[in-house]
Amino acid sequence: MLIATGAFLLAGTIKGAVGIGLPTASIGILSQFYDAGLAIALVVFPSMLSNAWQLYRAGDAVRAFRDYRIIAISMMVVIWWTTSITATVSQNTLLLIVGTAVVLFAVTSLLVSPPRLPDRFDKPAQLVAGIASGLLGGLTAIWAPPMVTYLIARRLEKDEFVRITGLLIFLGTLPLCAGLWRAGLFGGTQAAISAAMVIPALLGFQIGEAVRRRLHAERFQ
Repeated sequence: MLIATGAFLLAGTIKGAVGIGLPTASIGILSQFYDAGLAIALVVFPSMLSNAWQLYRAGDAVRAFRDYRIIAISMMVVIWWTTSITATVSQNTLLLIVGTAVVLFAVTSLLVSPPRLPDRFDKPAQLVAGIASGLLGGLTAIWAPPMVTYLIARRLEKDEFVRITGLLIFLGTLPLCAGLWRAGLFGGTQAAISAAMVIPALLGFQIGEAVRRRLHAERFQ
């Protein structure tokens, strides 16, 4: 519990600062101590509620969904479908997928800046990003890499970026929770510990928000 609390406090701080990173950071840390399936299950409630809070704080959720409904709906459908596969994947394979996702996300975030996406390509890009995010998210609960690549290419200002990521990650946790429960990977003890981890995650989020308010746009990017 102490390890999990520390992991979610750190992950919540990262999320509060940049709008993303709670599943990536928490699963990356927790999978070093627990099996990957448990690490994925524990992230469900902290991710769901921290993103609901992030979206509430950002406001304008209806407009955000209207503008990004293609990526949102395609991602949710594919996450629901992909979680049925997660229970059949071995722990070593799941750990490999999680590790690859975390490393690729870190490397591409540091080294690659996607070109600006013209408006005329927005709808097909949303569909591609939604499907890719859903496939990765259903297996690992980490669906930020394709989603963030798309959003960076749209060159959103920081408050809009935080609003949209809060919306997309919150919506993604709904089929993830239902799918993991259906697959027998989320319930009982896992759900209780996941619920308890909401407290350090939201505390970290408040710390991260204070950091974000001090960040210039270039530093935020």
